[in-house]
Amino acid sequence: MFKKIMKGAHRKASRTEANDSSMYGFDPPGHGSNNNMVVNHASRGSLLPSSSPTAQQPHPPPMYSVEPLPLFRDVSVSERQSLFLRKLQICCFQFDFTDTLKNAREKEIKRQTLLELVDFIQSGAGKLTEVCQEEMVKMVSFNIFRCLPPASHENTGQEPADLEEEEPYLEPSWPHLQLLYELLLRYIVPSDTDTKVAKRYIDHSFVLKLLELFETEDPREREYLKTILHRIYGKFMVHRPFIRKAMNYIFYRFIYETERHSGIGELLEILGSIINGFALPMKEEHKLFLIRALIPLHKPKPIAMYHQQLSYCIVQFVEKDYKLADTVIRGLLKFWPVTNCTKEVLFLGELEEVLEATQTVEFQRCMVPLFQQIARCLSSSNFQVAERALFLWNNEHVVGLIAQNRSVILPIIFGSLEKNTESHWNQAVHGLSANIKRMFMEMDPELFEDCQQQYEEKQAKSKQVEEQRQDRWRRLDEAVEEREREDPMITS
Repeated sequence: MFKKIMKGAHRKASRTEANDSSMYGFDPPGHGSNNNMVVNHASRGSLLPSSSPTAQQPHPPPMYSVEPLPLFRDVSVSERQSLFLRKLQICCFQFDFTDTLKNAREKEIKRQTLLELVDFIQSGAGKLTEVCQEEMVKMVSFNIFRCLPPASHENTGQEPADLEEEEPYLEPSWPHLQLLYELLLRYIVPSDTDTKVAKRYIDHSFVLKLLELFETEDPREREYLKTILHRIYGKFMVHRPFIRKAMNYIFYRFIYETERHSGIGELLEILGSIINGFALPMKEEHKLFLIRALIPLHKPKPIAMYHQQLSYCIVQFVEKDYKLADTVIRGLLKFWPVTNCTKEVLFLGELEEVLEATQTVEFQRCMVPLFQQIARCLSSSNFQVAERALFLWNNEHVVGLIAQNRSVILPIIFGSLEKNTESHWNQAVHGLSANIKRMFMEMDPELFEDCQQQYEEKQAKSKQVEEQRQDRWRRLDEAVEEREREDPMITS
């Protein structure tokens, strides 16, 4: 009986060891393997024989340890495809990069193997079979698609600090990841890559996972992701609507839910190139994207991290279709910051770029609310905001638009200019305001006189109202004092 129990236990242990080997793709350290077990990773397709009719050569047997393989130049041309698949198998081994000394030899072998694969693809030494392409994309997917580490504030439960001041997290496995991205790039970019074959492996699922990686905090990785996604968009026309829709979803989630995403700037850079290629007349889908995604991107607090790219995209829309200028300007006014002076300076800079591409008819539609906001900026106690608003008059196109509509604009901003010249604490703001007043005076003396008179009348009326208010309070105080003298019990 005891022998039977021991035999059963031995069989269970063997089965467990086999499962462990299957889980890791190779025997864990300290375990040997003498069987011919087929290894299938749960997170990727098998690198073993497929029933696909496109298979042009048998797959090599599975590998259970990382050992160096011959160089491509050391084998015959007919054996290179098989060697390519074997090298892909080596690159499917994953290691712990938080410990630099652990598996150092195996890590170096994998790095050298990745370098050889990149050189092989770049040299164009041999056209890859469909099986090789499929397995290569699977290997790259297995390595790059991973759970990203949590942001620094998520570990402590503290409120996130200013993103510009945070030190970026650098991926410890970057020596391998960089080569994997290079390999993917060298596969996608060449003109001789057959898109009909490649799109079977670079599919919607692959693109979606690629977009998820934009949340990485490592700027080096985001730069590669940006280049690769841009190339995919350019090469695979079938994926274009899907990529735009997926980007929309990322922006919506960022605006209305998280307000935290590391890759918004890179995604907007890609969009800048996409918008530049839009055909005219512009599709309604693209206009809705502007209204529902790009303009609301002015709302989140960390706008400074991606404002340059966002501003470029917005201006591209206006340059493509000048009729969108009114929509854009009113959108900016809708999200105009109230208490954030740094953000207000960014908005004024973007507004100037939009106005440069704005024509007279669109300008006239929105000039009243626009210059009401500019007047508030002119009289801001923050000198940077006031100064940036005054710098609008350094732009010839903007001055031309203002000159054509001065009869509407000057009465709106005259009060702010006058107050600046009378009492603003900053000398630069004081001087710029005086220059702009002089410009209007030379442009239209009669209008300037009328505005001056209206301003003085308004000030006199305000002064009179203030005197009346003070008089009422004085009389009320006197009445209270008299009542107290008549009835001392009131005070007690």
